[in-house]
Amino acid sequence: MPSTTTRPTACLTLADGTVFYGKGFGAVGDTVAELCFNTAMTGYQEIMTDPSYAGQVVTFTFPHIGNTGVTPEDDETADPVAAGMVVKWDPTTPSNWRSVESLQPWLERRGRIGIGGVDTRRLTRAIRQQGAPHVAIAHNPDGVFDVEALVAKARAFSGLEGLDLAKTVTCAQSYRWDEQRWAWPDGYTARTEPGRRVVAIDYGAKRNILRCLASAGCDVTVLPATATAEDVLALNPEGVFLSNGPGDPAATGEYAVPMIKGVLEKDLPVFGICLGHQMLALALGAKTIKMNHGHHGANHPVKDLDTGKVEITSMNHGFTVDSQTLPEGVKETHVSLFDGSNCGIAMTERPVFSVQYHPEASPGPQDSFYLFERFVDAMNARA
Repeated sequence: MPSTTTRPTACLTLADGTVFYGKGFGAVGDTVAELCFNTAMTGYQEIMTDPSYAGQVVTFTFPHIGNTGVTPEDDETADPVAAGMVVKWDPTTPSNWRSVESLQPWLERRGRIGIGGVDTRRLTRAIRQQGAPHVAIAHNPDGVFDVEALVAKARAFSGLEGLDLAKTVTCAQSYRWDEQRWAWPDGYTARTEPGRRVVAIDYGAKRNILRCLASAGCDVTVLPATATAEDVLALNPEGVFLSNGPGDPAATGEYAVPMIKGVLEKDLPVFGICLGHQMLALALGAKTIKMNHGHHGANHPVKDLDTGKVEITSMNHGFTVDSQTLPEGVKETHVSLFDGSNCGIAMTERPVFSVQYHPEASPGPQDSFYLFERFVDAMNARA
């Protein structure tokens, strides 16, 4: 909690009236969102710029957030997408050879609020016990807050159920992608040799997913979330990729499912991640459900039911595929060892598969990259 001799400059209010005070950093103002917690020990910049966090404030359970600064190389999209961040300890002066800027001005310039000095253990317990709450966070250097008004804003927030956020984070027009994964000593390099033609549907795609596709041997063309099957097939793809993204999959599925069904009719290899996994499941006839508090972190064990191997994965999702609704011809391939929830599906007779976790994030560090290779192998087998 803040020092008794220092006036709090930020507060966080839950819809149930609970109030947390702390020290504000980043942008001044207030915002409302769903509150989640993330258990990753590294990658706060990637988390804040992951489009899948649209409409959410992130509580970091690891206390050392901001200590390594930020660098443009680690942005997963052009600007932070998460609505704000909550941390235990105030960010300190960066200490990392790759840092080009401190977290504080980086957040301020991009209009995102941070609050430090919060009892994040208590907040995390509240999220686990009560479900992801609706919150309002405010930063005012003068320390003056209308708590009742903030609580009212939190209560008025509609939440993520029924909300299509993919349209708010997708690209405005199609583009080509050739940047590969970072490698010492050259950093990011462009793919120059020919590869398999892949159309990637951008529901909020992370840059490193596209890099992994390029590194695995794909010539990638990215299309907006609202692309139709005709738009996709006009590019004569050898495979179609369905990206991660935010919001309620059922809402995004209103326009995404017809497109996917049209692609499936052409018997092309299809690979989905996160929201893309949920979109594929809906297109195949399954259903999705809202989770109590979701999965957010870089230490989630997932079991591959085909091999028996356990992968340490990165996750970020508040909805999940209901494995009990999977139709005939679709099998469950991966499950969470935390709660048994679905983490992967595949068609039994065709090269169509998806996973709920993020194989590009590599917390294992390379446990799940085989999925990109599996996708390319499926296209090679049909060449």
